[in-house]
Amino acid sequence: MRVLTDPNFDRRVAGILRRVAPPGIPLSELPRLDAILLSHAHADHLSLASLRALPRDIPIFAPPAIARHLRGGVGVTPGESANVGPVTIEAAAAKHWVPGGANMYLLSASEASVFFAGDTGLHSRTHEMAVGRHVDVALLPIGNAPWWRPGFRRGHLSSDDALVLFERLGARYLIPYHWGTFRHVTSGPYTAKRRLDALLEGHPRRDDVIALEPGTSCAL
Repeated sequence: MRVLTDPNFDRRVAGILRRVAPPGIPLSELPRLDAILLSHAHADHLSLASLRALPRDIPIFAPPAIARHLRGGVGVTPGESANVGPVTIEAAAAKHWVPGGANMYLLSASEASVFFAGDTGLHSRTHEMAVGRHVDVALLPIGNAPWWRPGFRRGHLSSDDALVLFERLGARYLIPYHWGTFRHVTSGPYTAKRRLDALLEGHPRRDDVIALEPGTSCAL
């Protein structure tokens, strides 16, 4: 099964934030997809132009308030689940303020499971849907949280927070995202990645964190 998360192939986000690395796979070269996951409707996660360029028969799983406006949209309320072939898609509420709501997802099948956080802050229930479950891969965002942005971590994971959530999930591997793709308003595109690299020096789970450069891949 192939699932694409929050696809954005735009050169700029909202006409402002410029892309600094091309998409890992050009849109025209994507393989056949079985599903698309949308976490929320912020412009860096929801590109209507990218969705229009993709085949229209792919189901798009999203918060219900967003799904109803999309061709092929399938609303998944936090606490509910849906199925695509052998894969079960479960949704939970993210701690991220945006109209229409924000979902996190746990994809599970008999062979493997993947946790996709979208955008979320770290709180006591962020890992709740994975309690007592085996998680093979945690896809978690990392963001720069400078001292002069005290509210950032209420709705976003910093590099520090991502490592904490990784441990709480009990995941086998962590693949961080939200770096090296677009320029940001308040930090460079690699600031959070450099912070993560520093945190991983001597970290006991260092070898289980796989930071993929755009255009690279890994087999687990």
